Amino acid sequence: MVIKVVAKNDVQADKVEAFIALAKQLVEETNKEAGCLFYQLHQAINDPTVLAFIEEWESKEALDAHMASAHFQDIVPRLREFSAKPGDGTLYKQV
Repeated sequence: MVIKVVAKNDVQADKVEAFIALAKQLVEETNKEAGCLFYQLHQAINDPTVLAFIEEWESKEALDAHMASAHFQDIVPRLREFSAKPGDGTLYKQV
């Protein structure tokens, strides 16, 4: 079953550019992973402090491997330092 993820981040206004720069490293590394169909960073048009990772994975196992990867474990805690409030990650399946 293909898994889609929307991981929304509310970023401090003065930290948006730093968040994007670091997030681009995560995007680059993640797109090399087995089981990653796509992994992209998007910025809300009406609020530039809202950024979301839009992801698609071949399986829940591939997503779990991503979350255990060295680059995820290194970069995601650093991204959280830029947050204005806790992020919101939701997993989806097609119905």
